[in-house]
Amino acid sequence: MPTGEESQNTLPRRIGVWSTAAILIGSTIGSGIFRVPSVTAAETGSVGAIALLWVTGAALTLFGALTVAELAAMIPRSGGIYVFIREAWGDMPAFVFGWTRLLVIQPALLGGIALIFAAYVQAFLPLSDAQVRVIAAGVILLLAAANYRSMAWGVAIQNVSTVAKVVALVGLAAAVFALGDGSGGSLSGSPGTGTLTWAGFGTALIAVLWAYDGWADATYVAGEVKDPGRALPRALIGGFLTVVLVYLLLNAAYLYALPLDAMASSTLVAADTATAILGPVGSSLVAALVLLSTFGALNGTIMSGPRVFYAMGSDRLFFHSFGALHPKGRTPHRAIALAAVLGVGYVSVRTFEELAEAFILGLWPFFMLAVLAVFRLRRRDPERARPYRTLGYPVVPAIFLLVSAAILLNALVSQPLPTLFSFGVIVLGIPVYYGWRRISPPAPPNSR
Repeated sequence: MPTGEESQNTLPRRIGVWSTAAILIGSTIGSGIFRVPSVTAAETGSVGAIALLWVTGAALTLFGALTVAELAAMIPRSGGIYVFIREAWGDMPAFVFGWTRLLVIQPALLGGIALIFAAYVQAFLPLSDAQVRVIAAGVILLLAAANYRSMAWGVAIQNVSTVAKVVALVGLAAAVFALGDGSGGSLSGSPGTGTLTWAGFGTALIAVLWAYDGWADATYVAGEVKDPGRALPRALIGGFLTVVLVYLLLNAAYLYALPLDAMASSTLVAADTATAILGPVGSSLVAALVLLSTFGALNGTIMSGPRVFYAMGSDRLFFHSFGALHPKGRTPHRAIALAAVLGVGYVSVRTFEELAEAFILGLWPFFMLAVLAVFRLRRRDPERARPYRTLGYPVVPAIFLLVSAAILLNALVSQPLPTLFSFGVIVLGIPVYYGWRRISPPAPPNSR
């Protein structure tokens, strides 16, 4: 490819460390923290088990972030997990990740967050189920249009919404502790009725991992980050620790205000908590907060995820036209449009719970491949420059791999149908890859 054309199709580096962290924080704090706490209460039935779930999910995800940060600093190209898998394992596994992201991961994530956004609109407007789905599709298309036209618009939306949501969430927790009466809450010792089992713990952990997802989103825009060797590790680690602190604070507030049984039966646990403290006005305030939070999470997901399709198009592991950039905005506009269309399609046919299961089960095997890539690349390219090295290597990545394998095995036993569906999509990508290679030649070496 000629140098001029290559330059024209290269994403410019214009995102700083704070905006990179905002992508991670804003993409992670979305719908999960408003929905998942009720799942953890229902599946475990005790305060200690709930705390263990959120700490376990945080530790596992942090171990993944600590490891993947090494790859992001070493290979700062747009596409994130896809790029790391391709670098370590070759075209076929990278294609399978992109295939799974295309059919399961990206649309499930967009659809799941958008459905929560639309569900909370009902706090202000009476809506039918069909109207909820229309609103969910509409917000996906709105944010896709903003990111289609300009990266600057997407970054501005992300920065403002992330700061606003963190301040608002911390304020909500502070209000619960300052104004509430914890005598009837879970922290006062009120008993639950659930029975903890390993299967239930594993199922709830999948939901917690949904809430923590977004930690890798900053890597998808690595090709647009300024000074990536320094900025990416700082954004990944610092941003995720911010998320953990906010989540633990909010869970403590929920447990302070509500008994376990009420948490377990609630599908709107944040609204119920605020209502218990502030009355009907609390429910409206939380609904507005959820709208803000999910709006920012959707924007971050639309900004970051389509970079995988852009990278695949550039590498000729997808239609090459998806590796093109908008002539004025210099955004991967076709990849963004494709992601939006798929997200709208999933909103139309699936529930939130189905989307969350499909997303985690489809994504986590590839997180494991990316973490394994650190071991492989250290052996294969020991002299390669690494601006950041994984803290706690090799113990930290090894723990991540072992616990992740246990989660997937538990899912296979306790939830065989959604697990087999997700794994089936992954396996089906292998023959599709070889079929693709018959009609599309490999990318030239200088295109990477």
